Amino acid sequence: MKVRRITVATRKSQLALVQTRAYIRSLNVQFPEVEVEELQVTTTGDRIQDKSLADIGGKGLFIKEIEEALLLGHADIAVHSMKDLPADLAPGLVIACVPERQDARDAFISRRALRLAELPLGSRVGTSSLRRSVQLGISRSDLEIVPLRGNVDTRLRRAEEGVVDAVILACAGLARLGWADRITERLAHADCLPAAGQGALAIECRENDGFVRNMLQALNHVETALAVAAERGVMRSTGGNCHVPLAAYAEKVGESLWLRGLLAEPGGSQVRRAEAKVLWPGSEAEAARIGEQLGLQLKAVLDCPHADA
Repeated sequence: MKVRRITVATRKSQLALVQTRAYIRSLNVQFPEVEVEELQVTTTGDRIQDKSLADIGGKGLFIKEIEEALLLGHADIAVHSMKDLPADLAPGLVIACVPERQDARDAFISRRALRLAELPLGSRVGTSSLRRSVQLGISRSDLEIVPLRGNVDTRLRRAEEGVVDAVILACAGLARLGWADRITERLAHADCLPAAGQGALAIECRENDGFVRNMLQALNHVETALAVAAERGVMRSTGGNCHVPLAAYAEKVGESLWLRGLLAEPGGSQVRRAEAKVLWPGSEAEAARIGEQLGLQLKAVLDCPHADA
């Protein structure tokens, strides 16, 4: 018998719905006595598709209305792509669960099944990510970067139609949609370091909702949560947002945390990389501090015009 009902808020995009429904299934398995309803929310970021995120206020526009639904009590939890979350959540909300991460790499999809190194000179590559644009420019400065927003299927269609010769998307999103076979090349971290939290989900709820927080904690993947906390620490200390090309990726290697970060000027004129290998942290707070320290190293170099980057 169902004894408790909760509502899950999500965006309406195909990827968001796939992610949310997969998480709901895992909740149903773990807590069969809880009845779960879905609340679909249209965010500002979804409504405005003809401008870059940097121009209209940043990636937080994909969560503003969803966080409002949580705070007003219209929903109890929200399922987000972790990379869509700004460094700071709305007061009164927390990330209560981080499921196990999928492939964090970027996916290169080309119309003629050519790898990045094989694209002809001057080919057009679609992405609205400054992070991807800057790193792409390092390896292939001859390419033309074409701003491209929209849902995953929309961007894939632009390549199929020849609007661009290739697009760069997240491997995890394509895999969740069942479209991993469309990936031409999975870009190595050395060539294109991911966004903080890429490949992971964030399950958000009200800070004072003890029942929901305890329930969600049972599905938390500790290794992913610690790695993501370190990456978000880099983002927090650098002030990372859609105006700043920032990348961060952490992974467990033996008993150590290996954290890599990249920070650049928006035009890519100055690019700084840093990394740290430290003992695996015992808490998310400790992981976040490690990330913040690395972020400060990156930021200090870019703040100094005479620094060797």
